[in-house]
Amino acid sequence: MTGSADKPRLTREHVLDLLRHMMRVRMFEDKCAELYTQEKIRGFLHLYDGEEAVAAGVIPVLTPEDRVVATYREHGHALIRGIPMTAVMAEMYGKKSGCSGGRGGSMHLFDAATNFYGGNAIVGGGLPLAVGLALADRMRAEDRVTVCFFGEGAVAEGEFHESLNLAVLWGLPVLFVCENNRYAMGTALELTESETDIHAKAASYNMTSEAVDGMDVVAVEAATRHAVETIRHAGKPAFLECRTYRFRPHSMFDAQLYRDKAEVESWREKGPIVRFQGWLRENELAHAHEVEAIENEIRAEIDASVAFAEAAEWEPLADLTKHVYAEA
Repeated sequence: MTGSADKPRLTREHVLDLLRHMMRVRMFEDKCAELYTQEKIRGFLHLYDGEEAVAAGVIPVLTPEDRVVATYREHGHALIRGIPMTAVMAEMYGKKSGCSGGRGGSMHLFDAATNFYGGNAIVGGGLPLAVGLALADRMRAEDRVTVCFFGEGAVAEGEFHESLNLAVLWGLPVLFVCENNRYAMGTALELTESETDIHAKAASYNMTSEAVDGMDVVAVEAATRHAVETIRHAGKPAFLECRTYRFRPHSMFDAQLYRDKAEVESWREKGPIVRFQGWLRENELAHAHEVEAIENEIRAEIDASVAFAEAAEWEPLADLTKHVYAEA
């Protein structure tokens, strides 16, 4: 599910693959929301509804050797990176066969095989981790790019500024991707930041920086390809501010009293999947029966993942202290 950083080729196969990525994330999370109300999934649950074009535009550009650091809203990143849906769903259930052994749940998906360095429950916590991974690659002369996803709420944290500063000073191969959904946890960006152009903050550290329409998967992909190519050739970090919009509340516990319902609905009408499907139809790159076939394929995969998670075993009580205390 990953590829090279060549120039984008908008063939029918390619655009249908982009659509499939976004639909797969959306439908998986819709199912997770349903399972959450049934108390099959517990704890915190942060959904990516509306932001799918960012992960779908960025992650397939990477090579398998590149690294991905995500946030606690990382289900879409994990799926697109190639972690099997069965392993993700089992982790959501807290089962032993989950990608984090059932110990991480929704916010801590991790998979070494795909170089997916996990969700992080600490706001901005992934930024210094990404810098550390890139520093290790630089010291070992390994040809990798580390992509770090974070929301605009992380911009208020000290590690945002520290990480960007060090990445430039040390010439580290990091692509910082800010998923600016405008409200962070529940406060409008203009109420917390005197400078609301996030990419301008990155540019102040002498870093190549660009703002991109995060609701347009093709625009995100094109910007990512250019940024990744620049990082590989120049050996310096780059920054993308993807301006997007989260349709669902911050988490399933959020009453969402900080924004008007009409605003959310107006954004849904121009959401990334609706918008891309419309563009595909207008350009005769996709037909209704093809979209239906993709939906059926994804629905079957989701059903199989739920069945897998339901049947999976819980971690035995005897393993309670495993990974907690050092073994003699």
